[in-house]
Amino acid sequence: MMNRSTIEVTPEQERTALAWLSVLHDQPDSGDQATFSRWLHADPAHAEAYAQAQVVWELSEVAGSRLAGEEALVMQRYLSAMNVSKRNRVWQWSSGMAVAACLLLMLGVFAGWQPARWIDDLGADYVSAPGQVRTLTLADQSRVTLDADSAIAVNFSGGERHVQLRRGVAFFQVSHTGEPFVVDAQNGEARVLGTEFEVRRQPEGAQVTVLSGRVGVKAGAHAPQQILSADQQVAYDGGVSGAVQGVDSKARLGWRSGWLTYSKTPLVDVVADLKRYFPGQIVLLNTELGQRRISGSFPSHDPQAVLNSLQGVLGFEQNTVFGRLIVLR
Repeated sequence: MMNRSTIEVTPEQERTALAWLSVLHDQPDSGDQATFSRWLHADPAHAEAYAQAQVVWELSEVAGSRLAGEEALVMQRYLSAMNVSKRNRVWQWSSGMAVAACLLLMLGVFAGWQPARWIDDLGADYVSAPGQVRTLTLADQSRVTLDADSAIAVNFSGGERHVQLRRGVAFFQVSHTGEPFVVDAQNGEARVLGTEFEVRRQPEGAQVTVLSGRVGVKAGAHAPQQILSADQQVAYDGGVSGAVQGVDSKARLGWRSGWLTYSKTPLVDVVADLKRYFPGQIVLLNTELGQRRISGSFPSHDPQAVLNSLQGVLGFEQNTVFGRLIVLR
């Protein structure tokens, strides 16, 4: 079911409606109720904004807890890397706190600020915005194309060229300087042996796809190296690599020209891609649905149209709130 209206609601009205929602769930007095009633009836857009805010609240117990948990996990990892004591890294969410966190996160979505993205960008040298595909040239003349909503950190020192993929997807065309070129992602690495290749962070682990040349992939510091050549791909997670797969690398890398192409890909991975092209949040609540597999090519510029198409095939429920939050279940 889609939530749509012909009444135009401004961002200020959205924020006011969410503020009133919070007030009315916190034992308002008669003065608050009277003021709210006057505001609600002053403009049809106010009633529409409040109706949509109520949808946010109804979805908050599950969707908000999911978002809050994801943000908490990212913060835990960030603090762990800074050697903050375990006691200070424990995040516990009671049911009431989850709802409060949801409202804060929804406000963050509407304002365009997301804590996990901010943490990634804090240590990055180059970033791309949601919906933006960006190509840049590094100091060694290697070229990097960042998929939408991606971030990398670059460290050329000690006789090696290291690039850390902090978020999203990056395609590399590496110049030959005699110094090793290594892409670090999710505790593993892709070491260039003369190539063009993609490194992709996934909901769990990372994936490397080779367009031309060869890449040596290690799932962890002490893991064995796997050698990939053109049209080969491997995924790894937690120090363990999967089997090397043959792929149509040109189709897989079609995002560089505005197309997302999949072959028997779990919906959860498709949603992870669409999130990078959507200015708000997309939350997938159904784990079983997330494992349904998708094949086909879709234009990347309109994530909502892609989800509408997939909804027609898979039959899931879809709620869109304020045009900035999409919940799939």
